[in-house]
Amino acid sequence: MKKGLIVGVVILVILIGGVVFIQNVNLNRIGADQYYVQIQDGKKMEDKANDGKKYIYYEYTLEGFDKNGKEKTVTFTANKELRKEAYLSVYMKGDKAGSYQEVQTSELPDQAKQKLEELGK
Repeated sequence: MKKGLIVGVVILVILIGGVVFIQNVNLNRIGADQYYVQIQDGKKMEDKANDGKKYIYYEYTLEGFDKNGKEKTVTFTANKELRKEAYLSVYMKGDKAGSYQEVQTSELPDQAKQKLEELGK
């Protein structure tokens, strides 16, 4: 009886831990290189889903910089038009963007911030 209860509690803890992990960890960011970009104009794209329904998305191709100031051309898509001049952290695996998130100017690494400011002039 005690063994069954202990096994049940252990399984429950593992399941709850797994759910918490999945909700809080973005697997697209694991092992990805982080580049910082400043949003400029995106290209409005239109496509059709398998059911024939049209959908719109935006494609961005921007110059990005890693924390050391190394430059890379970054291309990614968004389901909505992103706020112009916003700073993003884009997580790249090779040439493919896995995910992105908006960051504040104060969160930019110094060398990336300097390069982005030079690019914006």
